[in-house]
Amino acid sequence: MAATGTGTGTGTGAGMGVRALPASPNWYSSRCSDVSSDGRLFGFAARHRICLLDVAAAAPTFYGELIGHTDRISGFAFCHCPGHGGLCASSSDDGSVKIWDSGTLSPVLEYSLHQNAISALHWSPLVKDLIVTGDEKGVIVCYWHNRNDSQQFFPEPRTVFCLSCSPHHENLVAIGYKDGMVVIIDISRKREVVHRLRGHEDEIHGLAWCPVPGEERLPAWQDELQAAPSEESKVPNGEVTQDTATKKGCYLASGSKDQTIRIWSCTRGRSVMTLKLPPTKRRGGAVDPAVKERIWLTVHWPAGHPSDILSSAFGGELLLWNLTQPGKRKWTLLGSSEGQNHSRIVFNLSSVKHQDRELLFSISMDRDVKCWDLSTLDCSWTMPSLGGFVYSLAFSPVDSGCLAIGVGDSMIRVWNTLSITNIYDVKTFWQSIKSKVTALSWHPTKEGSLAFGTDDGKVGIFDTLSSSAKNKPPQISSTYHKKTVYTLAWGPPTPPLISGEESEQPSVTLYSCAGEGIVFQHNPWKLNGEANDINKVIRDTNSIKHKLPARTEVSWKPDGKLLALGNEDGSIEIFQAPNLKLLCTIQQHHKLINAIRWHHEHGTQPELSYLIASGSINATIYVHNLKSVVENSSENPLTITEPFRTLAGHTAKITSLSWSPHHEGRLVSACYDGTAQVWDVMKEEPLCNYRGHQGRLLSVQWSPVEPDCVYTGADDFSVHKWHISKQEHTRPPQGKKSIELEKKRSIQPKVKAKKKKKPVGKSPGKQDANDAMNGDESMKEMLLEENGVSDHEGEKEAQEAELADKVSVTVSRDTSSSACDYSALSLPKPSVTQKAAPVKKDLPKEKPTPDASLKKRKPRSILPFSTLMDHRSKEELHQDCLRLAACLKTKDNNEDVSPDLKDCIHLGLFTDRDSLHKMIDMEGKHHLENGHAELFQQLMLWKGDMKGVLQAAAERGQLTDQLVAMAPMVGYQAWVWTVEAFAKQLCFQEQYVKAASHLLSIHKVYEAIELLKVNNFYREAIVMAKARLRPEDPVLKELYTSWAALLEKDGHYSMAAKCYLGASSPYDAVKVLSKKGDVASLKTAAELALISGEEELSATLSLRCAQDLLLSRNWVGAQEVLQQHKSLFGQRLVFCLNELLCSCLSERNPCEKKSPVPPCYHSWELNREAPFLDMVTQVWQNVLGMDTTEKATCAQEQLGRIEHPPSTSNTHPKQVLFHISHDLALAALSCHLGMWDEAVKSILGAVSRSFDAGNFTLMQEICSIILPEGCDDLRDKLDSTNSQSMDACRSLEGFVAYRQLYNLWWNSPKDSLGLQKVVLGPSEQTALEKSCVSGDPTPEEMVQTAAEMGENLCSTTEVSKGETQSDSRTDSVGVADRQSALKGCQVLLSEEMAALQNTQRDIAEVQETLAEMIRQHQQQRNNLQENTNGNSQGSNLEQNSETESDKPCSDSNQMNCKDEAKQPVTLPELTKQLLNAKQKLAEFPDNLKVFPFPDVLECCLVLLHLGSQCPPQLQEQALALLRNHGGAAVYKKAARSFLT
Repeated sequence: MAATGTGTGTGTGAGMGVRALPASPNWYSSRCSDVSSDGRLFGFAARHRICLLDVAAAAPTFYGELIGHTDRISGFAFCHCPGHGGLCASSSDDGSVKIWDSGTLSPVLEYSLHQNAISALHWSPLVKDLIVTGDEKGVIVCYWHNRNDSQQFFPEPRTVFCLSCSPHHENLVAIGYKDGMVVIIDISRKREVVHRLRGHEDEIHGLAWCPVPGEERLPAWQDELQAAPSEESKVPNGEVTQDTATKKGCYLASGSKDQTIRIWSCTRGRSVMTLKLPPTKRRGGAVDPAVKERIWLTVHWPAGHPSDILSSAFGGELLLWNLTQPGKRKWTLLGSSEGQNHSRIVFNLSSVKHQDRELLFSISMDRDVKCWDLSTLDCSWTMPSLGGFVYSLAFSPVDSGCLAIGVGDSMIRVWNTLSITNIYDVKTFWQSIKSKVTALSWHPTKEGSLAFGTDDGKVGIFDTLSSSAKNKPPQISSTYHKKTVYTLAWGPPTPPLISGEESEQPSVTLYSCAGEGIVFQHNPWKLNGEANDINKVIRDTNSIKHKLPARTEVSWKPDGKLLALGNEDGSIEIFQAPNLKLLCTIQQHHKLINAIRWHHEHGTQPELSYLIASGSINATIYVHNLKSVVENSSENPLTITEPFRTLAGHTAKITSLSWSPHHEGRLVSACYDGTAQVWDVMKEEPLCNYRGHQGRLLSVQWSPVEPDCVYTGADDFSVHKWHISKQEHTRPPQGKKSIELEKKRSIQPKVKAKKKKKPVGKSPGKQDANDAMNGDESMKEMLLEENGVSDHEGEKEAQEAELADKVSVTVSRDTSSSACDYSALSLPKPSVTQKAAPVKKDLPKEKPTPDASLKKRKPRSILPFSTLMDHRSKEELHQDCLRLAACLKTKDNNEDVSPDLKDCIHLGLFTDRDSLHKMIDMEGKHHLENGHAELFQQLMLWKGDMKGVLQAAAERGQLTDQLVAMAPMVGYQAWVWTVEAFAKQLCFQEQYVKAASHLLSIHKVYEAIELLKVNNFYREAIVMAKARLRPEDPVLKELYTSWAALLEKDGHYSMAAKCYLGASSPYDAVKVLSKKGDVASLKTAAELALISGEEELSATLSLRCAQDLLLSRNWVGAQEVLQQHKSLFGQRLVFCLNELLCSCLSERNPCEKKSPVPPCYHSWELNREAPFLDMVTQVWQNVLGMDTTEKATCAQEQLGRIEHPPSTSNTHPKQVLFHISHDLALAALSCHLGMWDEAVKSILGAVSRSFDAGNFTLMQEICSIILPEGCDDLRDKLDSTNSQSMDACRSLEGFVAYRQLYNLWWNSPKDSLGLQKVVLGPSEQTALEKSCVSGDPTPEEMVQTAAEMGENLCSTTEVSKGETQSDSRTDSVGVADRQSALKGCQVLLSEEMAALQNTQRDIAEVQETLAEMIRQHQQQRNNLQENTNGNSQGSNLEQNSETESDKPCSDSNQMNCKDEAKQPVTLPELTKQLLNAKQKLAEFPDNLKVFPFPDVLECCLVLLHLGSQCPPQLQEQALALLRNHGGAAVYKKAARSFLT
């Protein structure tokens, strides 16, 4: 399986500048971390991957990951043989061992030779290709990978815990077992065991060979042996075999869970020293012996220290033992100052000599990786890590650079990302969390106040600043959500928190939204008070009757004036503070909303603060502009169905969004496709795609201090900080790539429910709160935890109806209680098995009955005991007769019964009733013991003790229909009680419908219905309710709505709609039908809304449906849908015009590729002779019935109210065409009504829209379709006193002339070969069109292209007719016509326009320079910082200026930057320039600024390129304009050849 490390950019993690908080090291493994022998890399196993850190520098950096295992990794080791230091090996619970090349992060080979889970691994330090592994059953496998050879050993049938190859004898391996045994084997010999070392009483956690061979006895050891000649020293363990290999001998150290370290002699095979772990200070001296403390005692013997051993101790401390030191205390504590030590047990130690320092690395349960300097025993650095999905990231608005991270391991990390001394300066908060942290939000003004929400519905606030923060628990809100908290937001107080006295109120309150669809408002001053459900205020303010949608996202506009709520049905509602009046609903996503973000307030364009970006389970991100909605807020809420911008490219659901605080209109999105994407929103353009994570992304934040940095969190347990400018991809992966990413995710561990060893005891260590979460039971538990829950993770859809939540009452067993609580009947299944246990026990014994019937045996006797007694030997029967006679005799004499009868109970048959009862009891007991309850019940019935039978049967869960039928003989009360008990019993047996029927028999209708409902038998419950209850009973409606909600969640929309109709809430029925969003559903939903009288909703849905049909080019269907609504008459006109325009365009360009869906046109009679707009108006009148002026005026008003966003080069062509049709429809209506001034503006709108969309061809086509003869007759019809319409007309003439100009240039006549010509093959041409407009009013790129072509291609190459753009229509025009056409271009050479555009350019340039200065300043700061961290990086200025530039003219920036560099401009000068330019701009008459106009200087250049075709006076004018206004570098360069 190929490792995907390199492909994703993690391969050269350090080089890519990715800084990461990685996944936590695995727990309870004797060796799952190691350092390479060159001291460059430290690797540790984290779940099913290996994380490599580059530790060569003073601070660690993330190097990359080894990916390929599919289950938890249990062992990891580097090869320490010289020359092979880059190789490492890992073993995993998936049964395989893999060998990796750490340089390329790729697997070299893998083998699977174990049948059981591998528990230990070591790479031989002497044999470069030998890897030794051991498994849970005791099998040891040696594998020589160069020759692909292996050998198995089975020294002991015990669980291997650790193993270590000797550094002096290549054949010796020491193995430690779970039960405390240590064995040394020789892998070169048949009888492999050299020594069995007995002495430890519990698991062996670590083995370490002395790095120096020989057993020269040190004095201290000698003393100890003489002082204490222990038992062991007399009796050598195992067979001591003296052979040459082991003569020299070597010491071995072992650490065990029994809290001792032993030093063993290999030659003598026995322990020569025992070290007892000291009770270290921090644990408060002696521990209560009753508390068995959790402990892991690993040992490490560092190279070159024959008498120093390192070991872990209680609770995370590390000890250095000096074996030669006399006396009891041989240990020194590592980490002198407070806070250096680990806070929980340490699992692995490894050391390396690097340069002149000796370093030790440790991994611990506290999820920190630490590096220690062995010369000073101090901690050099700490690298924190994460033990769960990263659900949430939040930067503090007050303490910039302070990043809060919400993780699935029930802890919050607060990372000070600006810390210069320690790049991983992370604080951890865990108190009273107890569940995954799914949402975070910092208080907007109060430093250190961090709100959090968890998976179990808890909301609280931490104070991250307080000096005692380490142990200060958070405040917890007393109002819990029922499900996962999705979002937290701070916002202004809304009712009922707003009261008369201002002083009494907090300025902001905390809003939380969770999986059950409710938003609570918490008062941060009174978290223990009741939180308010804001739906109540919304209902009251807007007097809403229908069901409110489930809320899934909440977001306040930064100024606190507007609240956006995202809903499960995909709608977004915008409310006005403080009373939450509904302003508008955005109907765009139609799938559950995951993220909503408002654009920031600061910036040069204040109108951008009305942008709101949203992402849902659909992969498309929409941005809406709410400026107009807010400014002219109407009485009734509006519905918005047109996005302002659409960002398409991701292939899975969007989980998080973040606007850049440094730019305007830059957004970054996190997605389940495994990538993060940066967008330029205004141009709808993808800028950069980050693919470094190995899982689905869950959270994203743009760095508040570095414009080039973004932080992302994912379900690979890591946070990455990456640079936008260093990414190679610009857009999200499509098709195959996303499939590969899917594959990568599927590699995540499969959940196995295995038996685990349970580490004994719990330490009173501080983080026990999460032990339950993280599973003391080793990391696997946690994988189960995080990965088993598949999609519920971090996701808003997973809203299971957890019945168990609803049920808190256990079934009352009190026989006397007749009032049963039926909510208890839906008990979750586990308790079912317990309660029904008696039934199960007796069942097997009943089995024989069917067999018996096969052999035609007699039916079982009801009185087997007495029958048996009456079939004994003759003597005994005679005896019975005598006893009986004696007994009856005494009875007659009224004496007490003789004691003889006690043992002959069967004689009760022949004596009095008391004796008979005794006999019946005896027989009954016998039946019960043999499991024949029904016979026992029959007997009791004969005896007349029916009540007892019923009680006994109820207690044992053995009531039957027969018993219930007999119950009335005991009395009414008893019968009712029995039926209730039987109903409960049936519930335990999961026969809910039968139980409900029985409840009906005792007239408990509501209980029966509730029982069915709670157990999801809605259909049956509704039948019962409809049959038995009054039609207006609220229970019925409640049944319908809850069933509908369930159906809706499972995607059965039409069934849910029927339920809502049944509950007489047609509004909800329409909503749910439209949820699927395909054409058929929308059409039905619209018709349904119409029938139900929801006229407005119906119109919205019809329009959506028609737009979908339009995309599939089905105009006929679209008209059918629209014609039902008067209010959509205007839209019908637009659709009609769109159809005619499309057919017209396809006739003019027949070469268009055949699309898969043939268009569906109407067969209308068309007057082809008339101008286009007249032809359209005729169709409107004849076909659509626009026969009166009123209708036309009404349609015009309808269309006038709709505003479409401006187009950009990324807008979908069909969208552009539709918007143009809208403009043209308005123009046609205005012409029809004789409102020429309006008509000109609408036509200009259509032309400039096609121009903005960068589609030059389309602009040409529209000009020639609408204005085939130019603008003259339009100008004649205008009111010349109306200056605005004259300006619009001039602008329109400008565009027509602009199109004409290019036509002439591209179709230069053949004969003028001497003239300057430019070759424009189709490819360049399209390049030209594309660059021609990039959403900027001054297409300077166009100029450049033109200029470069002018310079490079001044040859006389001919252009064939077919290649040029519009030749198919414009035949070679006579020179005279060309001259007159060129004179028409006079309108383009407007001096004042040129001056205006120049001023606008100046302003843009100064703003760009300002932005550049800010960037440079930040860059210097970052560089300073990075230098202090020891890895300086050259200034990426040039690169940045390009990626960051908001303007399309990246080249000109570069020039500017270079010019700036020559003569540095100071900030005051720039500000002055900007002010001057703005004043100059203000001096221009407003009428010039209203309408767009082609770039004058660009037109001058084209005219000059036409050379001698161009009349001399025009040329002069053009040159003069260029001289006066062509100051910008790009024009200087382009005009060079003409002005010299």
